[in-house]
Amino acid sequence: MSVATCFDWGTIMTNIPARILLGFAAGALSHVVFQGALGVVYFSADMIPGLPWSFKPLPPFGVPTTLNFAFWAGLWGIAYALLERRLTARLGRIGGGLLFGVAAMLVRWFIVLPLKGAEIVEGFVPNLVVVYTGFHLIFGIGLAILFGAGLRLVPQPARVSLNARQG
Repeated sequence: MSVATCFDWGTIMTNIPARILLGFAAGALSHVVFQGALGVVYFSADMIPGLPWSFKPLPPFGVPTTLNFAFWAGLWGIAYALLERRLTARLGRIGGGLLFGVAAMLVRWFIVLPLKGAEIVEGFVPNLVVVYTGFHLIFGIGLAILFGAGLRLVPQPARVSLNARQG
């Protein structure tokens, strides 16, 4: 029996730990690449005060800003990985990513901001609403694209009949 028949890549990507790892990586990369690129556009259009990538330490632990946001985006990526099959089956890859980005934005607006003592929906400041809506939508699209690409990078096993496997 060869190593290839013992090591079933298709099974690996259907198991939850592998999907979680891929989801975390896709989420973190979506923040750095997709949100970062949109942040450069926003910065060049004078919509935000600075470039999106920063090593400025954040309290209370002094973690660099970009790493902090990438970590949280990775956690969102895990949630996406667990929901991806249903989202993609119902809405397609990009549609599911967009819906997931909207969900993350709603959590920010109605849970995270009030917990931080800030006003809901960015205080209804039009520029902030546009910026954060764009960041969340591009995050969802990037997450879906990167997760889908990660799934495609894993070689799929050849379809072999049950008799051939047992024989």
